[in-house]
Amino acid sequence: MDISVVIPLYNEEESIAELHDRLTATLSRMGRAYELLFVDDGSTDRSYSELEKLHRKDPEHVSVYSFGRNFGKSAALATGFERVTGGYVITMDADLQDDPAEIPNLIAKLEEGNDLVSGWKFPRHDPLTKLIPSRTINWLTAKLTGVKIHDMNCGLKAYRREVVKDLKLYGEQHRFIPALAQAGGFRVDELKVLHHPRKFGHTKFGGKRFIEGVFDLITVLFLTRYIRKPLHFFGVAGLGLLTLGAGAMAYLVVGWFMGRWIGDRPLFMLSVLLMILGVQFISTGLLGEMLTSLTHRREGAPVRRSLVRDGGDGS
Repeated sequence: MDISVVIPLYNEEESIAELHDRLTATLSRMGRAYELLFVDDGSTDRSYSELEKLHRKDPEHVSVYSFGRNFGKSAALATGFERVTGGYVITMDADLQDDPAEIPNLIAKLEEGNDLVSGWKFPRHDPLTKLIPSRTINWLTAKLTGVKIHDMNCGLKAYRREVVKDLKLYGEQHRFIPALAQAGGFRVDELKVLHHPRKFGHTKFGGKRFIEGVFDLITVLFLTRYIRKPLHFFGVAGLGLLTLGAGAMAYLVVGWFMGRWIGDRPLFMLSVLLMILGVQFISTGLLGEMLTSLTHRREGAPVRRSLVRDGGDGS
């Protein structure tokens, strides 16, 4: 199998047949073996019935997986990633906003030496209620992770198979796949892609998802930067609190030598609290370092390329 296309969906009954027709037209023109993996994330409309029709119509290419309830896009993608067999993997949404005609361009970009190519919807046809929060999260993610991607959460992406097999998605981490991939040592790039206005239904994005996105960004930042050096995260916060508390206490001590009573001053209690919190944060970081040392004692880094001498062990 050359190309695997993973399509997570939730309540997209009106789009499914047309999406299949567009995908089939594009992939057939490419002349490469392909498979289409539809993952129904607990739809409450007739999406699964439409998928059953597709499977009967095109059993050679269409596979369908369905959840008993809505688990989220990360779970749907993870299910598809576990089952792909193609050397190249494409992900796209089922709402017809992503254009299957972009697949050859994405694969060409992979063949330039990239491991993951993220689509950049340009121009983007979404309402402001979705556009503004998305751009905010994209800007924050680029600044905090160092991954220079304009549209981190674009559903249209192309991967080499080894990337999706390495990803461990849960929660809402699908929004930050390029950051997770780059942290794993893979080469990430982006490509401008066509984006169409929604043809059927309505967006599933809401204010709750924006708040969840901020929490997930914090999680991803910790996992990509500090998972193997927790003291660098907790230690900075602890040292800052300890410094503030010690500075306030030093100020009070100077006042005490000048005859001012400090026992009942609120600043005294605050300085003690800050120093205790500082020590606790640093202690947490040290405990994390001990656990990390035990967990990763024999772990190396992923090898991207290797040249092994004759007779050497390249395993």
